[in-house]
Amino acid sequence: MVIFERDIAVDMGTSTTLLFEQGKGIAAREPTVVAVDRVNGKIQKVGQDAQKMLGRTPANIVAIRPVSAGVISDYEIAAQMLRELVSRLTSFSLFKPRLLACVPSSITGVEERAMIDAAIEAGARRVFLLETAVATAMGAGVDISKPDGHMIIDIGGGTTEIAIVSAGGVVECESIKVAGTSFDEAVVKYVRRKHNMLIGLTAAEELKRNIGCIMPRPDMGIEEIKGRNLENGLPKTVKISSSELIDAFVEPMNAILDAIHAVLERTPPQLVGDLDKNGIILSGGGSLIYGIDRLIERSTGIRCTVVDDPVSCAAYGAGKMLRNLDNMQDGMMNFFRMRQLKG
Repeated sequence: MVIFERDIAVDMGTSTTLLFEQGKGIAAREPTVVAVDRVNGKIQKVGQDAQKMLGRTPANIVAIRPVSAGVISDYEIAAQMLRELVSRLTSFSLFKPRLLACVPSSITGVEERAMIDAAIEAGARRVFLLETAVATAMGAGVDISKPDGHMIIDIGGGTTEIAIVSAGGVVECESIKVAGTSFDEAVVKYVRRKHNMLIGLTAAEELKRNIGCIMPRPDMGIEEIKGRNLENGLPKTVKISSSELIDAFVEPMNAILDAIHAVLERTPPQLVGDLDKNGIILSGGGSLIYGIDRLIERSTGIRCTVVDDPVSCAAYGAGKMLRNLDNMQDGMMNFFRMRQLKG
């Protein structure tokens, strides 16, 4: 008797969690937010519904982000959230699924174990780990089996991951806690300093998405934003332009550029030569900020390309990898330790 394998790939990021089901594609796309009742510990809402409750909940309900900097920070909540999302796909299945999870290249053994345990608690039969940079390269259409260097820069919600991928693995990498949320926080700081007004992170993110830019754009936008006047505590409205956001983004952008140069300095010369030919692949929600690819290209002198679907790229790549699960090792991979020993 042939047992039908139900395989699922999970990209559980700081901001968004995506589930890819073999044969169906992206089956779930939800914000990584969970609303929990403090009194009994029960989950009230997951994903989109929970995100709407951020900053708007009564005292007994708290909205939690269980993933921080690309790794699980609240094990119990992460496991319950994953169980809820996986059950939506497997509710009519008799067999537990095999689950492939994307993890940062800099993940430690303890963080790997937390991811595996959460996936098993969520109903997985076996758990496989795949480095996000490798998944992104596959999602971008790169043949990762060749000994040919490719630079992947994934600017997510909580972390920016920079990695050199060659011969099916990560040769060199750096992960920094400067990413999409850092740009939002930079907007909040700028508005506070320049306009003496306090705005929320949600309003800052909306401003970033609508008119945010790293370099001057042809359609310089102006948006009205509402917040609290810090002088008298009353509501206040100001107009913010795209050029102001360029100033706001200088600090986080410089941190990302420094990390990119640090990885390039540690990369073997042969692979740096490959990068001149292959260019840089840019993914993650942060790569959608106008001009970020051009600034990286100008800073490194290497051609930089943003993938077609930056937010889903790693999930699609992991989905392709589901075909090779029979040839992969499940359980602990010790990526970080292996790289230290190699170095």
